[in-house]
Amino acid sequence: MRVTHLGHSCLLVEAAGARVLLDPGTLSHGFEELSDLDAVIITHQHVDHLDAERLPLVLESNDRAVVLAEPEVAVELTRVGIDAVPLHPGESRPLAGMVAAGVGGRHAVIHPEIPRVGNVGVLLSAVGEPTLFHPGDAVDVVPAGVDVLALPVSAPWAALRECAEFLRATGPSRWFPLHDGLLGPAGRAVYLRLLTGLAPEGSRMLDLSGEPATTI
Repeated sequence: MRVTHLGHSCLLVEAAGARVLLDPGTLSHGFEELSDLDAVIITHQHVDHLDAERLPLVLESNDRAVVLAEPEVAVELTRVGIDAVPLHPGESRPLAGMVAAGVGGRHAVIHPEIPRVGNVGVLLSAVGEPTLFHPGDAVDVVPAGVDVLALPVSAPWAALRECAEFLRATGPSRWFPLHDGLLGPAGRAVYLRLLTGLAPEGSRMLDLSGEPATTI
């Protein structure tokens, strides 16, 4: 499995002959230049996970890519002419050589006065490859069998203690920081140092920021 972090919560995951783009949002960069995609997956409707202006550019150059989206998002995309397939929690969809499974269902609470939206975390797996989990914006559901965790590290809806407990509960052999677009370099380093110290024994951090595609 090869993973490229395209900023904030956006990933390109390549495994078993499939190329899957997750959460192309406004704080991410370079995803609109990708080609040969088999799927684009969107965990929820917030703009840092879904850039409505650049998504059509991606799809124009990736005719065969299926769009899988949290059900509320799938409805809205279909209304504007983008053929999107809903990915429900507990549901699995084949994507070329990979399988995407939906996890969770609701976005984490930002504030009691801000309505919660749908959120579907995504487990990506393939025969002979590690299983990667991208939780979107929620850390309340811990799926089994996660080898590699894309861990949100900073968000209006999360405290570091919640992210650390999620990392411990998931217990991956490897993890890397995600949802870090609101942090400057110095602040990001503080978060990573603390989370590394709180990670479960034997769990190794991978820092994909600024790196080319990383084999996991």
